[in-house]
Amino acid sequence: MEKLSPKVRQAEFHRLKLTKKRQLTKNTFSLEFEIPEVLKSNYRFEAGQYVTIKYPAKGKVFQNDFSMTSAPYEEKISLGIKINSEESSTQELFENYEIGDELEISEPKGRFTLISKPHEFRTIIGFASGIGITPLISHFKQLLHTEPRTRLFLFYGNRKSEEIAFKDELDDLAKKYGDRLQIFYFFSQEKTSDNLFYGRLDEKKLKLIINQILHLDDTDEESTIWDAVDEVLICGKGEMIKSLANACYNNGIPKKNIHFELFEEFNDDIYPVEKEFPLVEEISVDFKLFGKNYSTKLENNKTKLLQQLLIQRFPLPYSCKSGICGSCECILEEGEVELLENEYLTEKEEKSGKILACMSFVLSKKIKVNFDLT
Repeated sequence: MEKLSPKVRQAEFHRLKLTKKRQLTKNTFSLEFEIPEVLKSNYRFEAGQYVTIKYPAKGKVFQNDFSMTSAPYEEKISLGIKINSEESSTQELFENYEIGDELEISEPKGRFTLISKPHEFRTIIGFASGIGITPLISHFKQLLHTEPRTRLFLFYGNRKSEEIAFKDELDDLAKKYGDRLQIFYFFSQEKTSDNLFYGRLDEKKLKLIINQILHLDDTDEESTIWDAVDEVLICGKGEMIKSLANACYNNGIPKKNIHFELFEEFNDDIYPVEKEFPLVEEISVDFKLFGKNYSTKLENNKTKLLQQLLIQRFPLPYSCKSGICGSCECILEEGEVELLENEYLTEKEEKSGKILACMSFVLSKKIKVNFDLT
């Protein structure tokens, strides 16, 4: 899964050897990299994380993020990558590198992760669209390998059957772990014999899935499979995530158990903003970025901090603008903000003064923040 790279966050890169390269569909391919023994500790990762590849294309150097499909126990870096168009830099990434070549790969990062619970009976469901399947493959492989009591359900949407990335690998997993894993494919532009599997994954489709697939529970005759769901993983475009996350929440899944990963910029809130804030006008903002100090004024606090500073064309770090990626993480050194629910910061980090600018409404006449995190 390719994601928009944060604008400033620095990462440690190492040269890794390309060991496998495979075209998956007309516009997707996979790359696999060897982790040398001397770098094993640098490339320990959790399922659901991603790496950045630094590569030349079209006369300049790109840094793009790609989710790993490999599971931690496999001790390798495997990626799924989409070519959005012939003009995409990933087209050159696919054409210009062969097995044996080396590329600059960052150390793993990201928080689209789960706490491992190998001794518990859990039910985990995943929703993915297109190349958004990549981090879910990593999660599902790791869960099947390390949690023998966990059962998994995957709902994977594409436009057409010929566009299913990693179908062979997914079908192999379903065959090997048939007693614990079920996979269902959905198509938005291809008719199916059962109308349940025709159309996009959204709120309406979730209701059908709950009623027709996640209904009777063989392990508990008095409840449904949906009642037993412990965690939900969602990866795809912003509108899909918003629709499914809210549908899961409205059908009883706590927000803390709904995890999502975005692979393109999304300017909307995933969940509705339910709070009302007192109006504050003529706000003074001081912030530090790349060792430089900036000062500006905000007309009011009707819009979140990051969005207002971007309108003023400050070169702030951002990617999703939805509280998912953490690119706009900063420290609140002075003043007061209302930090909305987000998928990134831990309770401990929030108590230490860290905020996400994209999810913060200013509540004081003056604030001071530090994007250098020092």
